Amino acid sequence: MVDARGEQKLVNRLVEALHMVAPGTPLRDALDNIIRAKTGSLIVLGDVRKISFLFSGGIRLDTEFAPNMLYELAKMDGAIILNRQATRIHRANVQLMPDPKIESVETGTRHRTAERVAKQTGALAISISQARDLVSIYVDDAKYVLTDIRVLLAKADQALQTLEKYRLRFDQVADNLTSLEFEDAVTLHDVIGALQRAEMVARVAAEIEHYLIELGAEGRLIEMQLEELMTGVSRDRDALIRDYAPPRGPQPQQVEGKVCMLSADELFEADIISKILGFRKKVKPSEMQLSPRGYRILSKVPRLPATVIEKIVARYGSLKAVLLADEEDLVKIESIGRVRAREIVEGLAQLRELSLAEKYSFR
Repeated sequence: MVDARGEQKLVNRLVEALHMVAPGTPLRDALDNIIRAKTGSLIVLGDVRKISFLFSGGIRLDTEFAPNMLYELAKMDGAIILNRQATRIHRANVQLMPDPKIESVETGTRHRTAERVAKQTGALAISISQARDLVSIYVDDAKYVLTDIRVLLAKADQALQTLEKYRLRFDQVADNLTSLEFEDAVTLHDVIGALQRAEMVARVAAEIEHYLIELGAEGRLIEMQLEELMTGVSRDRDALIRDYAPPRGPQPQQVEGKVCMLSADELFEADIISKILGFRKKVKPSEMQLSPRGYRILSKVPRLPATVIEKIVARYGSLKAVLLADEEDLVKIESIGRVRAREIVEGLAQLRELSLAEKYSFR
């Protein structure tokens, strides 16, 4: 049974492998040429000294890697051996003889050999099907089949549309929370709702990031759109937790990690989120009043460093107290001069006026 650390290591290795075969890389150029030629191939990337006991026959090359060279060598039946970084070609036309006792779910000879080599040596094995134009990657006990670029782009575009809707809803919830904070009328229900929406946005973004790994150079436009849509989400979520977690409660990273592990159904259980935030008593979220410390609102003031926000919150303890402070009070805090104090007071006043105007304006 693989523990959490082992699972994470496997995921990291698989992500590393996907980066190596992503569009725009020399190795992917070679793989695409092999697919178009319908020759099939078995390629192993690893330390040749550690996997050489599997070799039988073949041609020793020890030459610099080049996509065209790999493509030509794939015309031969045997496996091609590269170094772990895919910068050198060590051997070609090699017959690999992994332990036949290693279990394999594959039926084809090439794929079965690749799976056993990966399990036995820890090397990265790539098997290209001659008949079906499929590229299968084997890392330890994991197998991953590369998806057609057109299919990936369609999925990523659909996910982006979903992310836009989720981000719009998150912004609406966050704006409403801002208004409630200025009115000192926040409940635990409001905080949980904002945290849930932030997590939904983060989950869709994580799915798109997975597509981007496999898309490589083909995903640059999608990556730019993702960065724009995710601007400020992580900052707001971090500040939200710091604003409302109980004294001596969990750190933002701990809360985010636990929320990330929740299933889709658990994410919408208010009691579960409440407990993760550090509220131990059984309460009705809609009836429990909370007062923010001020991290989230202060982070919206232009050009206000995080270190200064920390000092303001440490001095006043709550947003309500910060809003009552004037320039003379703020200049007494280290690193806050007269100009910055005026900017903070004016910035908070503008934010409050804008927030309440949007909430109560008639449309």
